[in-house]
Amino acid sequence: MHQEYRLSVITVNYNGLHDTCALLDHLAFNPADTEVIVVDNGSANNEADVITSKYPDVRCIRSEKNLGFAGGNNLGIKHAVGKYLFFVNNDTEVNMEDIDKLVMRMESMEHIGIMCPKIRFYYGEQHIQYAGFTPMSRITCRNRGIGYDEPDNGQCDTPGPTAFAHGAAMLVRKDTIDKVGLMPECYFLYYEEMDWSMMMKRNGYQIWYEPSATIYHKESQSTGANSPLKTYYLTRNRLLFIKRNSEQFRLLSYIYLICVVGAIDIIKNTLCGKIKIAQATINGIIDFIKN
Repeated sequence: MHQEYRLSVITVNYNGLHDTCALLDHLAFNPADTEVIVVDNGSANNEADVITSKYPDVRCIRSEKNLGFAGGNNLGIKHAVGKYLFFVNNDTEVNMEDIDKLVMRMESMEHIGIMCPKIRFYYGEQHIQYAGFTPMSRITCRNRGIGYDEPDNGQCDTPGPTAFAHGAAMLVRKDTIDKVGLMPECYFLYYEEMDWSMMMKRNGYQIWYEPSATIYHKESQSTGANSPLKTYYLTRNRLLFIKRNSEQFRLLSYIYLICVVGAIDIIKNTLCGKIKIAQATINGIIDFIKN
């Protein structure tokens, strides 16, 4: 029988050995009550062997295939034996003290499904990336990140419920996942945590923002800012999110996102010479309609 832990820290590695090692070097955890799981998610080289050799207290799981963000985390969930699971991007810097603050808050509130810390950008002036999300418009499928790109002057230091979690850092109880279900794998990349948030809320849980804990995120290290890959999945998955989570205004949302937002993005990027970005938008729309 596997040892039971208070906490399982799960991170997914995809061709990101440098970032993953930086995360592990900074994470001073106690192996007696915390397990750290790294899922090597189809990296071109077997980076699991390197991690296992360098960090004997870390449990590394190798998938020969890239399972996507949700699939990689779900593989980690299936091997985790902690009461609490902390999902964290490998391109982050986090202290165990901050994770402990999240655990303490969640222990006092049974109705919390997912708890997220404050997230600040790692580079530059380290402005706020995440301090909660506003609710999403039912037609435009748009919402706003509270405090996004603002200097952290204490204006976002009130804990409380929020509309959606942020996938870069999430604390969840293992028994909550057993009740609600694993992360939805149909997205592959982007929107998984938003859909998971909706699944949690449909089961009576709240999404919670806890600013006493802070992590630092090296944004877009794996896919690149405004890359064709990112554009494709954001385009397709926004439509998929509506299909899975909206009924009353679904048709209006499709019309707005395809005929207005999609058309504008295609024209704008074509005129700016960003042909691959424009094509990625087209492909995202076509693949959603086909599938």
